Amino acid sequence: MRFLLVAAAFPLLAQTPRDARIAKTVANLHAKLVECRRDFHMYPELSNRETRTGREIAARLRAMNLDEVRYPVALNGVVAVLKGKKPGPVVAWRADIDALPIKETIDVPYKSKNVGVKHACGHDSHITVGLGMAEVLAGMREEIAGTIVFLFQPAEEGPPENEAGGAILMLKEGAFANPKPQAIFAYHASGDFDVGTIAYATGPLLASADTFQVSFKGKKAHGSTPQLGNDAVVTAAQCIMALQTIHSRRIDTSQPSVLTIGTIHGGDRHNIIADEVKITGTLRTYNENIRETIRTMVRQTLSGCTSAFGSDFELNWSTNTYLPTINEAKSVAFAVPVFQRVLGKANVLETKPVMGAEDFSYYLKEIPGAMFWLGVRNEKKGFNAGIHTAEFDIDEDALDVGVRAGTALLLEYLETKR
Repeated sequence: MRFLLVAAAFPLLAQTPRDARIAKTVANLHAKLVECRRDFHMYPELSNRETRTGREIAARLRAMNLDEVRYPVALNGVVAVLKGKKPGPVVAWRADIDALPIKETIDVPYKSKNVGVKHACGHDSHITVGLGMAEVLAGMREEIAGTIVFLFQPAEEGPPENEAGGAILMLKEGAFANPKPQAIFAYHASGDFDVGTIAYATGPLLASADTFQVSFKGKKAHGSTPQLGNDAVVTAAQCIMALQTIHSRRIDTSQPSVLTIGTIHGGDRHNIIADEVKITGTLRTYNENIRETIRTMVRQTLSGCTSAFGSDFELNWSTNTYLPTINEAKSVAFAVPVFQRVLGKANVLETKPVMGAEDFSYYLKEIPGAMFWLGVRNEKKGFNAGIHTAEFDIDEDALDVGVRAGTALLLEYLETKR
């Protein structure tokens, strides 16, 4: 997958002496950033199981002598507070910390030691950039006008079914309390952009994500006498096709949405009419109202379709859901010139939204903010795999880029919003 790149229409500002000073500090930290990222990469942990990860993050933050380090929050998360010496507003930075159930196939010195688990979404780099920013900013207390809250969040990939976790639980357990941030920012690593770049979108960046399961009920019979049964396979097939007409015929064509059926299972033998078929799928949209409308239409469509075949169904939506990630326009407009100043205008790219999902969306429902893509691709070095793949890896020069640009953004926000 590649993104459309559009020239940014923002004024280009000259790099400041402080930017140069931060760049030098970060360059001196490069080896430490690489060590940090590789350590977390070697010991990945699944959602709501990030015990070593959270403990190690808290220990590293405490070594920086921040004003407050709260751990554990939301099972394995960390909330850290850094207070500047000057009065000012409060801003937050979020990094997610969980890994995926993917077996690592690349042969590198920092290969995962937890078999079947891998940081295949770049969260190890998110942790490292967050820690790097905290360390740089902790050394700049005298010139910080305000307070910075660092959130290291578990279970972004979704907690196990019937477990609470992720951004929702972080907020429930006080991530935005004492002090409450006025804005929040974050990166997500992306193998679709070259190292040295940051990409942005105004408005929708990522979609909502809902998962569902449908069980179609029929009646068994011999394959030679279908009239004596009720074929759940045929019912399921007709319903799957009918569900696709929701987007193509019932939703405003200007509103993107995707309804995907990912699995279908049923039947016992080639010559037996199946009495049950189960399907699972996902729904993605950029609009919360459209999302709710489609969820209603899914049940309506299944009800009508199964009724036509004299059958029945059960529909269950997963409790682990994601809202659309909507970047606030003012937050993007504020951040982009800062990134351009630090990285150069050519390295800050406008892009289209994608149908992936992120629970950063729940923070954006509470306060303004934005998430940005941090480029980690380097074709020449062989770093070109997409996220959520066994081959995914990053050019670790992206760590320096993320720390430099993120540090500049937070400082600029605190000074400008006073």
